[in-house]
Amino acid sequence: MSTHASAAVISSSVAAARVEPYPDSKKPIGSIRFQPLPLSLSYCSKSVKVSSRICAVSKPNDAETLSSVDTSLSPRVKSLKPSKTMVITDLAATLVQSGVPVVRLAAGEPDFDTPKIVAEAGVNAIRDGFTRYSLNAGITELREAICRKLKEENGLSYAPDQILVSNGAKQSILQAVLAVCSPGDEVIIPAPYWVSYTEQARLADATPVIIPTKISDNFLLDPKVLESKLTEKSRLLILCSPSNPTGSVYPKSLLEEIARIIAKHPRLMVLSDEIYEHIIYAPATHTSFASLPNMYERTLTVNGFSKAFAMTGWRLGYLAGPKHIVAACSKLQGQVSSGASSISQKAGVAALGLGKAGGEIVAEMVKAYRERRDFLVKSFREMEGVKISEPQGAFYLFIDFSAYYGSQAEGFGLISDSSSLALYFLDKFQVAMVPGDAFGDDSCIRISYATSLDVLRVAVDKIRKALEPLRATVSV
Repeated sequence: MSTHASAAVISSSVAAARVEPYPDSKKPIGSIRFQPLPLSLSYCSKSVKVSSRICAVSKPNDAETLSSVDTSLSPRVKSLKPSKTMVITDLAATLVQSGVPVVRLAAGEPDFDTPKIVAEAGVNAIRDGFTRYSLNAGITELREAICRKLKEENGLSYAPDQILVSNGAKQSILQAVLAVCSPGDEVIIPAPYWVSYTEQARLADATPVIIPTKISDNFLLDPKVLESKLTEKSRLLILCSPSNPTGSVYPKSLLEEIARIIAKHPRLMVLSDEIYEHIIYAPATHTSFASLPNMYERTLTVNGFSKAFAMTGWRLGYLAGPKHIVAACSKLQGQVSSGASSISQKAGVAALGLGKAGGEIVAEMVKAYRERRDFLVKSFREMEGVKISEPQGAFYLFIDFSAYYGSQAEGFGLISDSSSLALYFLDKFQVAMVPGDAFGDDSCIRISYATSLDVLRVAVDKIRKALEPLRATVSV
């Protein structure tokens, strides 16, 4: 579809937008204007000079109907921020569909297909008629397989009634937060953080307490800073290792220091997000927080199948923890979604049957991710004014471009923060990345390298060219 074809429509969870072609066919097709949308693209720069525009899609309202019907939204929903990752990803996809050759580095989604043996297990479930509702907590076969995995790979002993299978790890995390947090409780979140942690805390009427980390410390939480932030209201500490968005991996010794601090606070629990557990680069190793001394009863471990097994579309995750908390989460799930897809659960059983850490199939994926990481780390280290922390896991680089803030881009305007810089990369050089302010650190931009080396080479070349004209206007 050409850029001058009919307008393409994108949607986020809270708003919709439309890409409209500029009426003058002589204008460059890659240039885009972002008009702020309610609860959606409000982070976009207002100063960009453009040749396309994004505007709100609205449905004509009947004034008489509106005067008699209250269609207002609840304060809880209105207070939520949309996921910038989803907004950027959807926008980039729409531009591609409209004929703009965007290099997409925003989505945290493996570029590999689901392993064939896993996909076949799902197909066989359909053919065998295994297509009805499953047990709310998950089929017994899968929960038993998860128990074996946790025992063999993580040194954790759980019974099937301590496991809750959900429609993705995101649902598992939300239900855990809702189950243990009360209004006024504090949820401790090291920054940079995954975009949904803060909003899920707010959904529970809890207060997110953000603890910044430093790129010089590889974005790892300082135990002394953690201890200084804990109060009687502290209820939940969220840790993600390997980390989204930084790729940092917590060494066991640091986790042990954190555990000793947590042990001093009777109300404080830990949610350990281990979704990237198998995407890790030696010599780094993964440690499950629940395996540390005295942390088993305090820890809610979340994991899933999306990242390691390239099963994002299957929507399958799980929670492991104390029986009464898992039961509470199951009660929530029973009123929200009920059990996960029976088909996906059969595929999950096959995935766990691939062998330790996903066997050779996952090892080959990790090998490819590492090769891409090494290429990007080398490339960005050669760029002036750019700071990086070499990731030890996951498939992200969280790059500090703040030396370029304050620069002026011809035909664009002032670059003042991560959002305006990300918009500049997208608008002028057609590279889609996620601004760091979405993750609680405005100095950086997140790049996902879950794409081919060829695509990454093109992206690096474009980013290098994008930075060249900026260098003349700032000191880097």
